[in-house]
Amino acid sequence: MHNDDKFLPEAGSTVFISVKSGEYIGEVVEEGTPRALVKVLAVLKHPEQGDLHNPYNPDVPMFHERRALSYTEKTNVPLSDIRPYYGAVPEYKASLLQAVEKEIAALDRLKRWADRGLEQLEGLAQEYRK
Repeated sequence: MHNDDKFLPEAGSTVFISVKSGEYIGEVVEEGTPRALVKVLAVLKHPEQGDLHNPYNPDVPMFHERRALSYTEKTNVPLSDIRPYYGAVPEYKASLLQAVEKEIAALDRLKRWADRGLEQLEGLAQEYRK
């Protein structure tokens, strides 16, 4: 299972995977090198929206909508993006809703932070113009 401190997933093992900007719990369906085929069982982090090459830029030609991988969807994952998972596997739908709500809350917090920073900078700009 371990070789030179690298995790080598075995078929049937429960794993944590990173796919694009999302994070999931899955089951290894097929072992391989340099990738393994993994079946999605739960969502831990919902994928980010927008252009991943231009983060936090709303003015890009294509602002991508990224959906979470579906329940039991199979995806090829590089071995470097697979780690063992030892906890209980949550129910897919509940985990999906929790992940998307967490992402919404994070974006709302970022938006409120940006709004407050903008207010302060506008006040400073007025003061600097005097």
